[in-house]
Amino acid sequence: MIRLFNVYYPTRTIVLLLCEALIVSGSFLLATVLLVGPDTYLVLNYEYGAAKILGLTVLTLLCSYYFDLYEPQRISARWEIYFRLLLVLGFLSFLLSAITYLFPAADIARYVLVVGLAFLTAALVAWRSAYEWLIGQDMFRERVYVLGAGERARTVVETLRSRKDAGMQVVGWDDDASNDKELRKETFETALASFLVPKPPVDRVIIALEDRRGELPMRQLLKLRFNGIVIEDAATLLERLTGKLYLDSLRPSSFIYSEGFRIKPSQQIARRLVSTLTAAFGLLLFAPFFPFVVLLVRISSPGPIFFHQTRVGMNGRNFKVHKFRTMRTDAEAAGAKWATKNDPRVTRIGMFMRKTRLDEVPQLWNVLCGDMGFVGPRPERPEFVPMLVEKIPYFELRHMIRPGLTGWAQVRYGYGATLAEAREKLEFDLYYIKHMALGLDLLIMFETVKTIIRRQGAQ
Repeated sequence: MIRLFNVYYPTRTIVLLLCEALIVSGSFLLATVLLVGPDTYLVLNYEYGAAKILGLTVLTLLCSYYFDLYEPQRISARWEIYFRLLLVLGFLSFLLSAITYLFPAADIARYVLVVGLAFLTAALVAWRSAYEWLIGQDMFRERVYVLGAGERARTVVETLRSRKDAGMQVVGWDDDASNDKELRKETFETALASFLVPKPPVDRVIIALEDRRGELPMRQLLKLRFNGIVIEDAATLLERLTGKLYLDSLRPSSFIYSEGFRIKPSQQIARRLVSTLTAAFGLLLFAPFFPFVVLLVRISSPGPIFFHQTRVGMNGRNFKVHKFRTMRTDAEAAGAKWATKNDPRVTRIGMFMRKTRLDEVPQLWNVLCGDMGFVGPRPERPEFVPMLVEKIPYFELRHMIRPGLTGWAQVRYGYGATLAEAREKLEFDLYYIKHMALGLDLLIMFETVKTIIRRQGAQ
């Protein structure tokens, strides 16, 4: 896997993206050469043709990204890949038509965009078919043995089977191993010993034992390691594949000896500066739309325009968060409770505002005041924090940094309204705290735009 912005991406995904970038630019370049002929050099260099093709390439990749074509785990069937691909090409055709109509100078040359799109459609469909065939070949898949028999091993197996983009094929694991520790160890030793051959049937062994004391066959693992087989801990693999830290595998030593969880003052200053500038720009950009949103809130139901609520911030300090009101004024007449999906207390216009995140725009003021950062864990209500700290281990670590308007959990998991969902969101928040960096913040901001456009906000 390749690490970018402190996030791990499968090598296959990076190769897929780079190849499609070449296909897009090559399709429009070929169309330019065929239609312009000897004047191609002039068009590319003196009429900004090369820059326009580069812009087309970036635009096409962005459209593919927003349609989840680089996240195959979100696509349930193979036919859906081609359906989304045709949607991207159709949307791109419409967008290019609008751009060239409004700005004729954006065109490369007569009919180049039309012919280029035709080449691109044929090339991308053919490439995706070839890519799906290639990644299905055994030579391009890493054979994995999962050493374990409990819930952790099952999680690893299910994750690898659902993430075909990881390029790993589970060839064995001890699902029905004995409950006796000694018998389990013998089973593991026998399985590992069978791999000590000139051409081992596995490329990687994942250690997914619930309790390693007295069960870890160290001698066989050392021999396999020296024979070139990769030995990896399940927690490390799951962290890379899922972008979260599983609470079941965390120990105090995970925080003490980890390379992450280091909050540097210089890093905090840079993040604060970016948050302030982004919040100021966001408020300025939103200013012309403010009267219309106020009108929407006013006609949705009787009551105030804004909603103010106490939340827990950095170091456990309480502050007032500001939002546009999306619920009825009697929403918590019976006491504080979590919002739920399709919450009946939310007004119809409020539901739209939540999906598009319009209700959270006033929180930009919280960012300017320093109560929040633009990126970070979402602030929790003080009524729920004691219960969450008691029932979810390491929950208080969320308060090490400023809460955020958006966060890693928001773009990767979404909305949660139960204890189990709060636990899983914490696993994403801990990943963010461990790998916190300005580059990761910028990536989260970028993915937040996708979340808003796709209307994947709170329900």
